[in-house]
Amino acid sequence: MRFGVNTWVWVSPLTTAELEKLAPQVARLGFDWIEVPIEGTDDIDYNRAAQIIRDNGLGVSVCAAMGPDRDLIHEDEAIRQNGAAYIRHLIDAVRTLGGTNVVGPLYSSVGRVWQQTPEDRAKDLDVLVGQLRGLAQYAGDRGAVLGVEPLNRFETSFVNLAAQAVEIVDRVDHPACKIMLDTFHMNIEERSLGDAIRLAGKRLAHLHSCENDRGAPGSGHVPWNDVAQALKDIQYDGPVVIESFTNKVKSIARAAAIWRPLADSQDALAGEGLKFLKGLLC
Repeated sequence: MRFGVNTWVWVSPLTTAELEKLAPQVARLGFDWIEVPIEGTDDIDYNRAAQIIRDNGLGVSVCAAMGPDRDLIHEDEAIRQNGAAYIRHLIDAVRTLGGTNVVGPLYSSVGRVWQQTPEDRAKDLDVLVGQLRGLAQYAGDRGAVLGVEPLNRFETSFVNLAAQAVEIVDRVDHPACKIMLDTFHMNIEERSLGDAIRLAGKRLAHLHSCENDRGAPGSGHVPWNDVAQALKDIQYDGPVVIESFTNKVKSIARAAAIWRPLADSQDALAGEGLKFLKGLLC
């Protein structure tokens, strides 16, 4: 199991210059993995970033920032096409960086909520499955893996539960299309975090670990023992990444809703969370 942190804990957007400062800091804190969120597609020199990440002995994954113009099921075809092009960009980026996992709500814009009839939902699911099949093929051809993430009801009305992600991934039916779960969202939506993890099973490629208030894991009321037992039950050995946010985040600021400090410092959030997770899972 690898323990990582998303750079949104400190900065937004991540640039090459910011990564140059953050990667050694992440390694000093004891992490062996760094997660790179890609907001603007020109923010990072991926070849230089790959060297920085290698020099600091870190594994890497890429996190999507799905904004209003990046939506795989939008009624506007141009927006759908732009969303797919963005995800292909992420796939190419993660391979250049030296990783495999591209994770996030790979279906619609974060913060977009809308009322659907069952017929509307079925139609949107058909559109999404078709989109993800093509993207999974693109990812698989390049040695990458997509991790589809359910979000809580306040950030999306489309995929809130592990069961819904399982339905999508099973319909796509491609080894490069898997699931990412996030304890923050699960704590809002799932009746049992452990059962949700067990339902995802071998489909689970990535885990975001965050407390109920997006603070350091172990500082709130997420049922971590249930999470740990379920990960053991499914023999999960993938990345466990702390994802929280600075209040500087722009691309998904309204959805992330970080208006106050969640720890004494961002370093404390990351470092204390890492200590807790290693004690829980190692």
